[in-house]
Amino acid sequence: MRGAADRVHATVVARHPDAGVLILGPSGTGKSSLALRLMAFGAHLVADDRVILSAEGGALFARCPNTLSGLIEARGAGILRADALPVAKITLAVDLGQEETERLPPSREIAFCGVTLPLVLRLQHGHLEAVIWQWLKAGREM
Repeated sequence: MRGAADRVHATVVARHPDAGVLILGPSGTGKSSLALRLMAFGAHLVADDRVILSAEGGALFARCPNTLSGLIEARGAGILRADALPVAKITLAVDLGQEETERLPPSREIAFCGVTLPLVLRLQHGHLEAVIWQWLKAGREM
């Protein structure tokens, strides 16, 4: 069953169609840059800048508006082409607009379309893409 769709200002990449990350944050916080670093690890682009989210069977899925499919902004380099997944299940959200201050943070959550996701905040130590990649591969010990 497919629920109502929300359009959000965000970027989505996925390790595979069942393990995607929704990257949130104000304009200029590095959503596309983080996505490009994750793509260098092997992630696939789903959507950059604008994302269509929908709840289906209790899970959250992301799609790209047709006009932006396969395109990602690289500041200082222009718009790059990328092989893109048409849809991905979102299993993690990252908010670059908030900084994590805890060494071992509590489990954080955010909800879209009635689906609750684990949430990671921007990290101070420059290893966010490695944290996200490992989370998508194996999850987090709660």
